[in-house]
Amino acid sequence: MPAHLAVTGGRLRLARNEALPTRTGHDVDPLSALLSAAQALTAGEFAAVQVLARPATGARTRRFRRRLGKLRLAASGVAGPSLRMQMFDALTLGVVSKAPSRISGRVDPVAAAALRQAVVKNSGSLWETEVRYAVGVPTPDGVEERRWTRRRLRGLAHGFASAFGMHSGLNWWARKPLRDPDRAMAQRWLARGHLVSTVELAALAHLPLDGDMAGVVRAGAQCVAPPPQVTANASCSSTEARLLGDSDAGTSSVIGLRIADGRQHAHILGATGCGKSTLMGRIILDDVAACRGVMVIDPKGDLVADVLDRLPDETRHRVVLIDPIAELPAGELRPCLNVLAEGDPELMVDNLVGIFRRIFASSWGPRTDDVLRASCLTLLATAEARTKPPTLAEVPRLLADRNYRERVVRELPDDRTGSVAASIAVLNDFWDGYRNLSEAGRQAVCAPLLNKLRAFLLRDFVAQTVAREQSTVNLRKVLDGGILLVRLPKGVLGDETARLLGSFIVAAAWQAASERAKSEQGARIDASLYIDEAANFLNLPYPLEDMLAEARAYRLSLVLAHQNLAQLTPELREGISANTRNKVFFSCSPEDAKALAPHVAPQLTEHDLAHLDGYQAAVRLSVDGARTPAFTMRTRPLPEPVEGRAGLRTRSITEKRKAGRDDFQTRRG
Repeated sequence: MPAHLAVTGGRLRLARNEALPTRTGHDVDPLSALLSAAQALTAGEFAAVQVLARPATGARTRRFRRRLGKLRLAASGVAGPSLRMQMFDALTLGVVSKAPSRISGRVDPVAAAALRQAVVKNSGSLWETEVRYAVGVPTPDGVEERRWTRRRLRGLAHGFASAFGMHSGLNWWARKPLRDPDRAMAQRWLARGHLVSTVELAALAHLPLDGDMAGVVRAGAQCVAPPPQVTANASCSSTEARLLGDSDAGTSSVIGLRIADGRQHAHILGATGCGKSTLMGRIILDDVAACRGVMVIDPKGDLVADVLDRLPDETRHRVVLIDPIAELPAGELRPCLNVLAEGDPELMVDNLVGIFRRIFASSWGPRTDDVLRASCLTLLATAEARTKPPTLAEVPRLLADRNYRERVVRELPDDRTGSVAASIAVLNDFWDGYRNLSEAGRQAVCAPLLNKLRAFLLRDFVAQTVAREQSTVNLRKVLDGGILLVRLPKGVLGDETARLLGSFIVAAAWQAASERAKSEQGARIDASLYIDEAANFLNLPYPLEDMLAEARAYRLSLVLAHQNLAQLTPELREGISANTRNKVFFSCSPEDAKALAPHVAPQLTEHDLAHLDGYQAAVRLSVDGARTPAFTMRTRPLPEPVEGRAGLRTRSITEKRKAGRDDFQTRRG
């Protein structure tokens, strides 16, 4: 204990014959009284209780049995003075006794009951035991304060000693002095103790049985060591594996996920503040350092900000930042991704209509679906005649402006040679029917779509990002080693706008990945799409399991993160559960823990998932196509930010992209 403390203490020894047992049957946990005494400690005060025990040797147990023999004589009623008196009486009458046991005596029922309990105590293993305690209180300067300190010490010491009164039965623990208590406690030297049974020792020293007891902190998740095939990944270079964290059980080792195994996709789940963003930030920086393609969609903004603050200067010319609150230099336009500009027209329209239908499912019907699909296909079919790419901003004008609509419809080609492989006759029939509607009828048909499109396009950030004719973001180049960071804070954009914009970017990224089918597999560079709060942005019109299965062939790894399972629709939940082979679960609710436990069983349980520490995760990875046993790990903190980087993120990116010559392909080669 610290030198400035006044210390007192004592030791507890059995008060009667050590063959007599102490009380072991308790209605409440015997530690409750001891922990209640500890609650009296205030700031700066210390207390320690030691239970020293060692197995009893042969000589020590023989002495114990001799004491047990005295109890037998006492139980027979012929022990001590009684035995001598009866022997004297027998001799004076001339009666010759063969043995003392032949002398009749009155049996003591209390002693007989004690003997039975002592025999039970002797039937098992014995432990030589002593209990010690010490209390320390800060030493004050004044005389009166020191007197109070001595009284305080005596009171605390008495409280800890009396806590063992719960063990009083046929025998009990008596308080004895302990010289130099702080030194004796530190040395833990047991010279000679009294013998107790295993049951008695367990009643003295055990883990708290009541989790609600004052001063008891419930145990967290158990720590499980990783399997050898996972730790072997740590020896791979940064171009072959991503660093996930460090093991927290067994031999300290680094946890790595090989790039080939990462193509099996990853599912990250955990409550806010448990370490999801830290883990994602580290592996994103690993991908950036290894010149792999990176796309990040972050609805909060903290993950993108953390990555930007830590990007090496030599990689910042590869960055495309989409951020509604970023300050741009004068005259600089925001990056634009025209959702109707590139790729297969029919696939683009299917994605666009499907996203709107999923996000606005409660107010979306087949008529609204038909209007949006016909409008987009018409704009795409007439793009060549108008010599400019169509944009989503033209849809409201097409539906509301009669002169503009007639001019566009007249430009529809007469056959199927246009850029859109759709039936031109069907489109003409749609517009003929639309033209024959009254003004009120057209308003009724268009209102459900226009009120959603206008609310989306009236935001200046959205108009600059998805409604300009020329796209400045080439997602094919991003997949081949670029960095796309999309920050969509709901507090700035609103929930529906953020979901729409994020879903458009996910659909465009998936379309760019699908175009990799035209290139040889060996020429495809590994890329990753990181989606935080993934349930908000997985609104594509085809099953997620199909998308995940095809993404592996395109060497696109999806990392899907969210807070709880209630955020997922049943279809998304089933698709993510079955098709993301790498699982990383941080602390979650008991309901989620029950649903996720089969993924980490039998190594970990529901209790473990619900009681993980901060930055501790339960992990199950895929190695060479096989699922490995579950284990636990701790994530590593993010590296320190580049000095002076915060607040200059956007301007730095713009200047780098303008001034620096992109030598990425040369360096990668």
